[in-house]
Amino acid sequence: MIKIKSTKAIKKRIKKTSSGKLKFKCTNLRHILTKKNKKRKRHLKNKKIVNKANNKIILKNNPYL
Repeated sequence: MIKIKSTKAIKKRIKKTSSGKLKFKCTNLRHILTKKNKKRKRHLKNKKIVNKANNKIILKNNPYL
């Protein structure tokens, strides 16, 4: 059987939790932080869970996740 290639960009950005959900880090926290308020930066620090609609697409592109 042929080995399925996974999407490398998604593979680098998404991890699987112990319960089977997918988590990712938020964007917009790398540079130009002076114009963003503290609350926004604080909320962007935390990891987020991928929603169900995108979950299927990600698992289809990365079968070995």
